[in-house]
Amino acid sequence: MSNKFNTYFASLSGKHITVIGLGVSNRPLVRMLLESGCFVTGCDKTPREKLDAEVLELEQLGCILKTGDDYLENISADLVFRTPGMHPNNPALCALRQQGVKITSEMDVFFELCPCKKIAVTGSDGKTTTTTLISELLKVAGKKVWLGGNIGMPLLPLCGQMKEDDIAVVELSSFQLMDMTHSPEIAVITNIAPNHLDVHKDMEEYVEAKKTVFRFQKETDRLVVNADNEITSALRNCGTTRTFSRLGAGDVCLRDGVILRDGQPVLHTADILIPGVHNIENYMAAILAVEGLVEEDVILQVARNFGGVEHRIELVRIKDGVRYYNDSIASSPSRTIAGLRSFPEKVILIAGGYDKKIPYDVLGPEICKHVKKLFLGGATGPLIRAAVEACPEEKPEIIDCGNFEAAVRAAVAAATEGDVVLMSPASAAFDQFKNFAVRGAFFKKIIKEL
Repeated sequence: MSNKFNTYFASLSGKHITVIGLGVSNRPLVRMLLESGCFVTGCDKTPREKLDAEVLELEQLGCILKTGDDYLENISADLVFRTPGMHPNNPALCALRQQGVKITSEMDVFFELCPCKKIAVTGSDGKTTTTTLISELLKVAGKKVWLGGNIGMPLLPLCGQMKEDDIAVVELSSFQLMDMTHSPEIAVITNIAPNHLDVHKDMEEYVEAKKTVFRFQKETDRLVVNADNEITSALRNCGTTRTFSRLGAGDVCLRDGVILRDGQPVLHTADILIPGVHNIENYMAAILAVEGLVEEDVILQVARNFGGVEHRIELVRIKDGVRYYNDSIASSPSRTIAGLRSFPEKVILIAGGYDKKIPYDVLGPEICKHVKKLFLGGATGPLIRAAVEACPEEKPEIIDCGNFEAAVRAAVAAATEGDVVLMSPASAAFDQFKNFAVRGAFFKKIIKEL
């Protein structure tokens, strides 16, 4: 095990540690803290009667649970671990800082203790596919890869097993980045567009959070950015900044169906198995991220075999000549636009969900261009309808269904042979589901039972 890892947790022995949020990433953390001899309090807004067995097991191991509406009241601790879903400027956290309590997070401690090279990906769209692509490229090249962060498993509990020659590939959300004090050796920003403005106080705060991914880089480190995106095109780090562009000039660019790096051909887009121009951009970002670590034959091998990530324009089933696609990850207009542009024909679209207080005006023209029937549900249904109706172009048939399941079943009933039914909500899932993955699984269950 890493000496740094052991030393850190040994230094916490006997201290009072509060862990806010008892979700997937923090549960292994609580176990490690208890095993290290810490006095641990776990705080979670979920009422006690709704806690699952794994959380109650933490209590049996010695963790004191504070749950329900008053879970943040009267907190005292030597150190607090913040859940990514809580804003760093939450009044309870601000009060603790004023008392001199240090606030950290599972991810920031991982970056501090990780003994190997770290590649981190953030952005408004394409994070998960790009992160997974980077991981696949490195694995095929024979590297030992640890994949996690906002995707997959928590990495801090595994940190002690990592070797110096390994590579950690990490997806980071804006919430994880907001108060981080470390940056990776290689940072990737796929793009930045309005998102999560229900949590961030404004767009400026959201952009600043994303910039943290390279804020603490050294002169020997690398930043990869999208030259086609108005915000990311202007970003530079203190070391090497590499750009990719599908539309114009970049260190990696697209010309006549060929991805070029520094003017030399690397990959024909026809060899990329997963559909959509946005995935060409994801490959461009990944190619720059693994520069110097992966040979070009590996890039071709992965492109021809990588079938994509679940819930991202995932073909669920072909039934009676109708193709059903699960794009539940599309929790913003820009993601749904990318999904719509992936198909040559007009589709039947299922959209709507939780309102993140982001604008939908950009979605209207794309729906008019790419959709023949639109089935809406959730709080953003009226917003999406308004965006479509504001367009001068010919509009698709719009059906308001009230909720997600009704919209899915109505779209199924309307589909005929040759149709594409795309569930791409342009909205978060929190109005009816725990997250986008649960929503996607529910959609797949309905379609597979047809």
